[in-house]
Amino acid sequence: MDENVIDDILKLQQKVIPEMLEILEKRYNILRQVNYHQPVGRRTLSDIMGIGERIIRNEVNILKEQELLEIKTVGMNITEDGKKIIEQLNEFIHKMRGLTGIEKRLQEKLGVKKVIIVPGDSDNEEYVLKDAGKTTANYMKHLIQDKSIIGITGGTTMAKVAQEMPSAKKDKGILVLPARGGIGKNVEIQANNIAAQLAQRLKGNYKLLHVPDNISKEALKTLMKIEEIKELITSIKNMDILIFGMGRADEMAKRRKLPADVISELMNNGAVAEAFGYYFDKKGNIVRTSKTVGISLDDFKNIHTVVGVACGGKKAEAIMAISSLNSNMILVTDEGAAMSILKNS
Repeated sequence: MDENVIDDILKLQQKVIPEMLEILEKRYNILRQVNYHQPVGRRTLSDIMGIGERIIRNEVNILKEQELLEIKTVGMNITEDGKKIIEQLNEFIHKMRGLTGIEKRLQEKLGVKKVIIVPGDSDNEEYVLKDAGKTTANYMKHLIQDKSIIGITGGTTMAKVAQEMPSAKKDKGILVLPARGGIGKNVEIQANNIAAQLAQRLKGNYKLLHVPDNISKEALKTLMKIEEIKELITSIKNMDILIFGMGRADEMAKRRKLPADVISELMNNGAVAEAFGYYFDKKGNIVRTSKTVGISLDDFKNIHTVVGVACGGKKAEAIMAISSLNSNMILVTDEGAAMSILKNS
């Protein structure tokens, strides 16, 4: 829909029936929550959204009459028409909340190529992360070319991107690589597994990098002599697109099970962010580097198309730190993180 048309509709509604926008957003959010939690009961939905059960019942009945929801014994589900309505309303809600203007302000503040904001705050609403994954995946469709070499990091956010990537109709000679090594208990959010999932969705090929984090220098030197790993590193240095997640330094250090004294040192040195094995302070200076195989900071700075995804107000400092490293970066974030950055900067 043309932006000017959306603006005109919004202005008219705000003047004539301002309460309509509130109702529209409420029903939009109900559809999103059901889509994420289905099958879900009214009482559970009421608790999740913090809305009275009577109000939920009334709204659900209206959405059911419109054939956007279906109610079964096990709970509510969204219909195919309901899913289409969510997609069709996304742009309208985006405009209604003034997110287009916030994107421009954040882009200027961070000095990055582009900012894309999804509504909500993933710190408080789980489904926002799924929306961010879907938004990233849909945007990626326009970036990926025939024979693209795509690198992707691990983590929950990147797993969402892979899950939400639309299935390709034909093989375009795409190669997907884990951007760095790392073996741990949560296999489903390891870069290797995510790269394989993404390649499958894109009908492409993939290579795996079975190298643990924080290995000794001697072991790292030995691994780098293996022909298969050498070839993979060459491919990583030649990748066209990098998709990566950004984490808080304290949370990532604990997740990677760094010793308590090392975590303390990181915090004392002002570490606020972690990405692809590097820990950064607020100005984007390296505080610590994990000994692993994969993308280097120089590689990151030289890749033409980099898409960073991070959501939640708690990641504001991490986003600011990493955004300073590459002006070509495309940032996908949420409303919570965006407002936190603009408010505290």
